[in-house]
Amino acid sequence: MRVMLVTNPFATFTTPAGRDTLANTLSARYDVDVEHTTHRGHAGELGARAAAEGYDAVVVHGGDGTVNEVVNGILGTPDRNDPVDPAALPAVGVIPGGSANVFARALGIDRDPIVATAQLIDLLDSGSRRPISLGHTLNRWFLFNAGMGMDAIVVRRMEDKRRAGKRATAQRYFFTTVSSFFSSSVTPPVFTVQVPDRAPIEGVRFGFVSNTGPWTYFGARPIATNPGTDFDHDLGVFAATSVGVLRNIMLGSKLLSGSDDPQAAHLFRDDDVEWVRFTGDEPADVQMDGDYLGLHTSMNFGCRRNVLHVAAALP
Repeated sequence: MRVMLVTNPFATFTTPAGRDTLANTLSARYDVDVEHTTHRGHAGELGARAAAEGYDAVVVHGGDGTVNEVVNGILGTPDRNDPVDPAALPAVGVIPGGSANVFARALGIDRDPIVATAQLIDLLDSGSRRPISLGHTLNRWFLFNAGMGMDAIVVRRMEDKRRAGKRATAQRYFFTTVSSFFSSSVTPPVFTVQVPDRAPIEGVRFGFVSNTGPWTYFGARPIATNPGTDFDHDLGVFAATSVGVLRNIMLGSKLLSGSDDPQAAHLFRDDDVEWVRFTGDEPADVQMDGDYLGLHTSMNFGCRRNVLHVAAALP
């Protein structure tokens, strides 16, 4: 089996010793080419090369942003004229190395890289390739979530802290989220959310579109904004029309408690929609898979079934 191992040496929880151990372990069983990312977009270039050169699998050791780049490189853009049968493309495997590792957890991969490596070897040896759906917007694929408004503001503020040399820990994400809601200087623009067969939802202050759930974690705690959304169905949408502290503390407590049907008066939620559209008069912050994408006034979300094969246990 020919495997490309893509590692991100800048990921939060990777170390030189850990990367060497992983490379040696995989190389003892497979024909492995080890690639270290050196710049933004490099993981996408490596994913495209792996697809073009016929690798059997690409194993990513890094965070969700690195996995997102690799997947976009393997698949090409959603509007490409020559889509390839996913069975003919490399399967994607993940060894957690970031701060959140949402996609790896959604695939049932252990948080511990050593345990995860043993899991992945078992999956590759048994040929466990599972087809999954992916969401897309702005002509890019997303693995688990994209959003506009307050959640993207939190991502932007976290990226500012990382550039200042601070680590992206679960605690820092939590306190950045809380401080963003409490801060009088943080005021996300309003926008409108549209889904099939329903009147537009006006005055939305933040909204998520999910490809699976749960999609975010504070430490080991999963938070399922859309409990009925998974890799085998269409998109989940979660749109809130208020950034009021009290309202969102109550909503947050339901999410933290693991509610299988989170509801609130200021919340619109649907767990299985074919498409979603966000539009606003003012540019709003946007994030995709935890990566800040800047300011946009409109986003159109779609979903494509069985577009990617991953090394994961079959359902």
